[in-house]
Amino acid sequence: MFTQPRAPLPVFALCLTALLGLAAASVLTGAGRVAPEQVVDYLLGARGDHHLEMVVTTLRLPRTLAALVVGAALGVSGMLLQAVTRNPLAETGLLGVNSGAALGVVVGIVYAGAQTGGAYLVWALGGALLATGVVLLIGSRFSPLKLVLAGAALSATLTGITSAMLVADPVTFDQYRFWVLGSLAGVPLERVLSVSPAILAGLGMAALAARPLAALSLGDDMAVALGHRPGRTRVTVTVAVTLLSAAAVAVAGPIGFLGLLAGYLARTLLGGRVGPQIVLSALAGALVLLGADVLARVVMRPYEAPVSLLIAILGGPVLIVVARSRAVAAGAGDLISDRTPRRGARSGPGRGPLPSDALPVRLGALSVLLPVRSSFAVAALAALAAAAGVTALVAGQSAMTAGQALDALRGIGAGGQILLVQEIRLPRVVAGLVAGAALGLSGCLTQALARNRLATPDMLGINQGAVIAIMLAGLFSSAEMLFEHWWTGPLGALAAAVVVFAISGGVGTQGYRFIVTGLAVTTLAGALTQSILAWQGLSSATAIHSWSVGSLAGRGYPVALPVAAGLALLLPAALAVSRRLDVMRFSEDVGTGLGANPRTTRLAVLALAVALAGLAIGIGGPIAFVALAAPVIAARLSGPTRLPLVGAPLTGAALVVAADTIGRVIASGAEIPAGVVTSVLGGPFLLWTLLSDRRS
Repeated sequence: MFTQPRAPLPVFALCLTALLGLAAASVLTGAGRVAPEQVVDYLLGARGDHHLEMVVTTLRLPRTLAALVVGAALGVSGMLLQAVTRNPLAETGLLGVNSGAALGVVVGIVYAGAQTGGAYLVWALGGALLATGVVLLIGSRFSPLKLVLAGAALSATLTGITSAMLVADPVTFDQYRFWVLGSLAGVPLERVLSVSPAILAGLGMAALAARPLAALSLGDDMAVALGHRPGRTRVTVTVAVTLLSAAAVAVAGPIGFLGLLAGYLARTLLGGRVGPQIVLSALAGALVLLGADVLARVVMRPYEAPVSLLIAILGGPVLIVVARSRAVAAGAGDLISDRTPRRGARSGPGRGPLPSDALPVRLGALSVLLPVRSSFAVAALAALAAAAGVTALVAGQSAMTAGQALDALRGIGAGGQILLVQEIRLPRVVAGLVAGAALGLSGCLTQALARNRLATPDMLGINQGAVIAIMLAGLFSSAEMLFEHWWTGPLGALAAAVVVFAISGGVGTQGYRFIVTGLAVTTLAGALTQSILAWQGLSSATAIHSWSVGSLAGRGYPVALPVAAGLALLLPAALAVSRRLDVMRFSEDVGTGLGANPRTTRLAVLALAVALAGLAIGIGGPIAFVALAAPVIAARLSGPTRLPLVGAPLTGAALVVAADTIGRVIASGAEIPAGVVTSVLGGPFLLWTLLSDRRS
């Protein structure tokens, strides 16, 4: 049933009343031993001691003002993005704008020594402008869900660059791990005042864009007919979003989901009126952020809970609700790949279609069909993986030729070279090959299960579930290395998969839902990971951060061989279900008619994919985008008629080892984790995948 939106004035009055109540609670609440009545007396003019003056004037009042300003800025910027892209899922955190601003701030800290709010703002403006420009450039080309995935790709690339800089600079990382949580604690009044001109300018431009945005919602042609210029409107919105998001990040760090929440509340309560939506989104953003900040101070006394984590807990369910709405579902068809292998197939006798590249091979009474193209692809990928392994043995800071490395592998040569190759590099290469193979096979299984090239453990929250399980196991044990708890990875991955599939209702014909649900779980788990990093000491946090972005440093046979044994068991199991999995590439009715039990097949494939992803993360952490890229590359080589269940693991092994080698040699005196390398390169690959799917 359609619900008539409420009148603006009562809604505004209710929000203002709630905002005043929360502002009072913010000033009266804190970890210090200051009674609320003392604060009230001080605000009414009574004299107080130095401690009371510091608590109220230096800490609580600036903090309350910062929450109001930042919340309003992020709320309006999210609503503007949703309006200009006509996408209810658009939000500065989801689309990478906050990540761009955060990267700008880190660049300013590392290379320019930025420390003040004004300096943060200047660098954040550059990063936010870059990200916003990319978002609006691709916004008109994608459906709502694809735009969110494109934003995830952009965010991953920007975050990967940020992580690469932080790994090489522990001092900046120590600042970043607290700042990235979006905390308002200790924000000085000077920082808020220094960014207020940018926020006022952004809000003013948002007000000027209200009428053009309302016309733009009817389409570019109608907007032109009404006397507006769509190009100028988009430029105005770009500048406004850049100013607002950069100023918010400069004050409080990157806080996600706030624009999504504010825009959702504004649309739900006011309908399609753009002007009132802008006002209400500012009030809603301030209301949510101030409420989360007050809750953060009381929920874990005497400590503070991360504000970004609390908002993610609220925003994740809203993201899922919006994704299940009719407006988003109407444009979700291009996320569901329902293509069947039409080309290159001909009817054959016996059990089904005979691929045209299959060559009958007879060995006495035994007759088999040898897929020529797939066999050549597997051979080429195996050679590529072997070449990546040899290159990894040779490459490094020490000068060693390929011949010397191969001799050292056989125990010939100088003692130092033999030690370096056999005891340090070779175990690491084996760990990388095993982890990459497991990720590649896991991605292939999940993509086939969902009939969707975008459905990978990275996107479904499975990787982050394994990460959280291993991190929690490490926190409650005396083991020195997190990867010693590799066996908990499959358990965490299974828990995450159960949550995602239970919320989304399974894969079926509504497969886009579990992609968005997985994205929400991934974002929430990422906020929890950042919170854990902030609660650790610097040395421990540095080690956890290096592992949490995906690294093979220090890996060896004790963790690689058990996972290799698991892979040796799971790969034949995957090949055993491959025939039924091929049938599942058709519609569910066709699969049932051909004798496949969809429910049993899905459960079996899901269990295999989850176990493989969990084992891979136990070795190297969440090495991003390998599970996405490996099956896509292998399928391009082997052809569309067969699942690359052998080619995908070989491709994943080559990608992980190559990324680890690049990370070891690209920066002199520092090692960039393999997961950072794959994040930087994987974002553009995901964008290319989205664009190629759109063209096809």
